[in-house]
Amino acid sequence: MTGLKLALPKGRLLGQTRALLERAEIGLDGYSDGGRHYRLASSRLADVGAKIFQERDIPIQVAIGNYDLGVCGCQWLEELVSGYPQIGLVRIADLGYGKGTVFAAVSAFSDYKSSQDLAGRKDVLRIVSEYPSIAMSVAVRLRLRRFQVFPLWGRAEAYLPENSDLAVLWRESGAGIHAEGLTPLFEVLAGGACLVANKSSWESRDLGMVVGRICHAVRSAQETGPSSLGPMPANTRQAPVENPTEFIWLALPDGHQQNHASKFLEKAGINVEGYSANTQNCYPAVSLPSVKVKIVRPQDMPIQVANGNFDLAVTGKDWLEDHKCRFPSSPVEEVLDLGFGRVKIVAAIDGAEPVENILQLKQWMRTRGGALRVASEYVNLADRFAREHHLVPYKVIPTWGATEAFIPEDADLLIENTETGRTLAEHNLRVIDTLAVSSACVIGNTNALNSPGRRAGILGVVDAMRKGLA
Repeated sequence: MTGLKLALPKGRLLGQTRALLERAEIGLDGYSDGGRHYRLASSRLADVGAKIFQERDIPIQVAIGNYDLGVCGCQWLEELVSGYPQIGLVRIADLGYGKGTVFAAVSAFSDYKSSQDLAGRKDVLRIVSEYPSIAMSVAVRLRLRRFQVFPLWGRAEAYLPENSDLAVLWRESGAGIHAEGLTPLFEVLAGGACLVANKSSWESRDLGMVVGRICHAVRSAQETGPSSLGPMPANTRQAPVENPTEFIWLALPDGHQQNHASKFLEKAGINVEGYSANTQNCYPAVSLPSVKVKIVRPQDMPIQVANGNFDLAVTGKDWLEDHKCRFPSSPVEEVLDLGFGRVKIVAAIDGAEPVENILQLKQWMRTRGGALRVASEYVNLADRFAREHHLVPYKVIPTWGATEAFIPEDADLLIENTETGRTLAEHNLRVIDTLAVSSACVIGNTNALNSPGRRAGILGVVDAMRKGLA
């Protein structure tokens, strides 16, 4: 991709960003929810191109100079700048849509009623967030005496109040916080989608034509009033569990694994009321006695089981292995292979390159020179793969999905999961090695499994789930 390069978001901001670009007469055909291509060219501006990313990847891609301009939510911009204040980003304009607020919130049953209550706490305050750098800045600003920030992939609300004291999370409104059975203590950051620029590009390149068109389109947009957000979900949050150690805690996955897991549990004869793609309940009721369930992200489960927040969890072997790469002695282990959600973890490269295997990859590296850029959601697996195969020099680029978009402009090698290989083939990517085969599994906390007081109850849950394998 040559000329002026834009990084554009998938997901929640896509529709309104597309409408803005149409009003700006930039003309990026194929930028749609159902689009299968990540690279776009302007039909009106010959020297303008774009690539589509997960929203949270955009600030870093612009900051390191891979893209001149980008559109993302202000919370992801602030998350990056909070951690790296001197990073090369310029906030050009607020775009007027995708608005929301980052809140500091507690359980509605919490004794905390204000930020002063937090500051007065003497023991460790546990904070969970998708935005760990913002959460850290909140703790420092409040001058908390003792605190711990636990980074998450998402669903911070599920950890209150049993596994955390405070959540730093983004919502469209405070009403959304209350509807989930939480109390917002204060606003951390408010805003919406914004246009950002690479600082070097902003100072040295002529971005005026594109920036001017976008800013003019923002100014000329007709005020249509607040859009309807639809009905708020019912508050399904339960009161805090008294004596939580008397229960077995089971974490079930959200996202694309939720439907598979729900069907498996149904086959096993385990009724989990409120666990479906159409519900927002973090605390579904389960038919197993003395068991409590929470719905969290599969990527977070290994570390949450390891630190004792859950006794058991249904996740993928890939995420367990990625966790164990970084923490080999972590007290978490696989206790039951569930069989569904089977994927391969593969190394893939641009199909245009003359590389069929690792040996040829090394030869290609010597010819090309420079560090091998390895992009992956599995940062620890990717690092181990590069080290074990002596692919030096290399650097691992963390991603949050849509990793196939990174090759060839922003990465040289992917460590990615694939079920059929179709998506990789559609993006002209060639698999040169298979790292592992992964499927859904039940993982358990080894300390709890070795505890005389908890082992029988935990294994009872595992045995009940084993019936779904028949």
